[in-house]
Amino acid sequence: MTEEELATADAVSTALIRLVRLLERTRAQYQAENPDAVERATYLLLVHLVKDGPRRAGALADAVHSDPSTISRQIGHLVKLGYVERTADPEDGRATLLAATTEGRRVLEENRRLRNERFSQILASWSDADRAALSAMLGRLAADIETFVGEPSAPRAPRLPPPHPSHAATTP
Repeated sequence: MTEEELATADAVSTALIRLVRLLERTRAQYQAENPDAVERATYLLLVHLVKDGPRRAGALADAVHSDPSTISRQIGHLVKLGYVERTADPEDGRATLLAATTEGRRVLEENRRLRNERFSQILASWSDADRAALSAMLGRLAADIETFVGEPSAPRAPRLPPPHPSHAATTP
């Protein structure tokens, strides 16, 4: 790797660390202010149950790249809140399926709506082209990180040509 590539990698990783810290702080403020706020880890479980439908704990753990014993506490919390219910697996009555409840779906959609509104406000001064470019580049970065760590869970984002200097993304 060249010095220039390493310098760019340093700038990107530093910006990402800053971004993660800001997102964590924003998430903590949101959780303190919103009664429907769900912890990030349990939110991810709820997302998968709503998106993919009922499933066994082991399949859910696989979907979120976690251990079944790790998600057990989180599922217990979601059940206690009334966001997830346990039912007998019709294919094997000894096994249990986890499913999002109507209230779990409502809470998920409310959290998603509020998140989208916040990001819409943050990006309000950006052009449509800049917002689209950011979305594409973040998708590409996530896919490349998943590939790098050996856990691809989504198709690779298409490669974009480098921006023309006269069309370079502006900073907010």
